Amino acid sequence: MSKVWQGDVINGSRFVVPASDVMPRHVLCAIGVGLDLDVLNRAIDEAGGGEFTLEELHQSPDPEMRSAFDAALGARQFTNDDGFGDDDWAAVDAHDSVAYVLSPPISQSTAFDVSRRALAVTAALLANGATAVKNESSGVACGRERWLALADRTAAPENAYDLADALVQAWVVPVLASEDVYYSCGMHLLGEADVELAPGPIDEPELLHEWVTTMNVAAYYLLTEQPEHGVQDGEGFRISPDARKWIMNRVECEHFEEDDFFYNPYGYWRLTPG
Repeated sequence: MSKVWQGDVINGSRFVVPASDVMPRHVLCAIGVGLDLDVLNRAIDEAGGGEFTLEELHQSPDPEMRSAFDAALGARQFTNDDGFGDDDWAAVDAHDSVAYVLSPPISQSTAFDVSRRALAVTAALLANGATAVKNESSGVACGRERWLALADRTAAPENAYDLADALVQAWVVPVLASEDVYYSCGMHLLGEADVELAPGPIDEPELLHEWVTTMNVAAYYLLTEQPEHGVQDGEGFRISPDARKWIMNRVECEHFEEDDFFYNPYGYWRLTPG
């Protein structure tokens, strides 16, 4: 049984005060050949509005980098749309420099702006010597062209839904599995709880697509459609009028420890059969 979320909801709003004092941050890992400290600092400062910092620059290759990128890409195997191709793998294998870039702390009210600027910083890194980038805060990676396309979308989104969609595609792992529970990772970077689906003792693998779709729709609901007063424990949720009913309850993030970059202080909205 998951632990009930320990924070407080600000009355009449979707904003919360977590019990944990952890504030999420983007940690970008950029690799390249001969990365230059001054060039990167200028690019990061301009794209990040002066609030992103180059935390570390190692001018030597990391022998574990291929396996790290492989793990990041494997995390999104359900969607498999990260656009990471042969040229991107060649860049990983050829790197001789590794840079780590840190965003400012993220609150619920600043999450979309900081996460949009994190994409702008990613694009700036790729324009100034970096050849591949992954995010240490949600364990995702995209190919160069995919990152640039997402950065373009968030620079001039058509509407709030388009912005949310691009940010989810950039930073969120939609489905991970642990025993009989499926859960997302990365929504803390967008100022929201992640989604956890516990279908119960149902041995019907053919329902996996439905479960994944339910989790994705729930994530977008939290980001773009939830009422101003927020979601209430025990609310019902369906992806369509004739779809299966699920009950939503906020629980603590127990998939990761508080000192893990993946930890979500806003918890998880756990979906159980209604």
